[in-house]
Amino acid sequence: MNEYIQRIADRALEVSNAMRQLVTGQKNAVLLRLASLITENAAKLKIENARDLAYAREAGLEASLVERLTISDKTIDAMSRAAQEIAALPDPVGEVVEGKTLASGTRLTKVRAPLDVLALIYESRPNVTIDVGALCLKSGNAAILRGGKEAIHSNLALMALFHQALAENNVPVDALQLVERTDRSLIVDLVRAKRQIDLVVPRGGEALINFVTENSLIPVVKHDKGVCNIFVNADADKAMAERIVVNAKTQRPGVCNTAECLLLHRDWPHTRALLEALQQHGVTLHSDSEGIDALKKIGVAAFPFVNDLGFAHEYLSLDMSVRIVPSLDAAIRHILQYGSKHSEAILTNDMVAARHFIDALDSAAVFVNASTRFHDGSEFGLGAEVGIATGKLHVRGPMGLKDLTTTRYIGMGEGEVRA
Repeated sequence: MNEYIQRIADRALEVSNAMRQLVTGQKNAVLLRLASLITENAAKLKIENARDLAYAREAGLEASLVERLTISDKTIDAMSRAAQEIAALPDPVGEVVEGKTLASGTRLTKVRAPLDVLALIYESRPNVTIDVGALCLKSGNAAILRGGKEAIHSNLALMALFHQALAENNVPVDALQLVERTDRSLIVDLVRAKRQIDLVVPRGGEALINFVTENSLIPVVKHDKGVCNIFVNADADKAMAERIVVNAKTQRPGVCNTAECLLLHRDWPHTRALLEALQQHGVTLHSDSEGIDALKKIGVAAFPFVNDLGFAHEYLSLDMSVRIVPSLDAAIRHILQYGSKHSEAILTNDMVAARHFIDALDSAAVFVNASTRFHDGSEFGLGAEVGIATGKLHVRGPMGLKDLTTTRYIGMGEGEVRA
């Protein structure tokens, strides 16, 4: 193992014992101080972020990555607010999940406990440094963060503020460590440190997810791409459909819960109006040759797919796939074939159809008459999220505070022995 990574991993394991014993008040004091430091140092954070943005533009990074990388006034406010919201959440450590008295008389409780050491690997978004750091602290875990090289100056500045808040409240600063070297090969050493690290969480593009999954010797919770679908049923309300679809595609197109594919029942009478509304918001429509011909017949222009992935492509831009389908079951089959099990939505007044849609799909979140953009830790009242997990072990959807814990059993007896 690389000596640099070995040192970081060993130190994380060493401080995890102290993290496990932190009291709630101490954790919250760190988070509230962090919230104020973020606001107080807004100008400095923007200066460091400008260095990253200059690199990103020079390197020709995609617009969606540059958007995620940017620290704006809104971003600073969101980071500060996230730290405060996490401080306000109940501490999950020690929470009793269930309890009973055994036949022997021993009182048994199942309680939440920290995972101990997490490695979090992510790209572009510097706000992730604050969100996941705050969640790891509140859940009593030591954490090793490895952000992308495109965000190194922003991440260093944010980590310095976090370390200041930790030190001022007598918490070991190594409770949260940033891998400051951006050599990609170091990720391999990090995800193979199975003696020190308990869980690896990658968050980013498909290439990063695959790289981590293929190289890790440690359990991985994937936060994969979002090929999110919206199906407009034949009875859907026109105004509601337009409001939801436009929001799901255009409110923030560069994130994983944006809608990437629109499925329209062939009997819905307002297809042209909805697609024109999307185009008026700057959305470029894409489909296969059959879809392009069908849309051309109703006077709507669509273009071929941008690559061979077709309906399975995650655009992260003002582009959207469109398909006209003959039935609800056809929409379900499409989603099962092309979706990424992230977020799906059905727009309908038929609750029997809605229930069938929900039961037939196994995505992490399914919405009825609501935007896929709601699939978010903050929107779900979790304060923030490590990411949105699309796998099935041990968490699905927004990975929040409780998802950074495991459980263990505590037995309280009065001299009982097993017969």
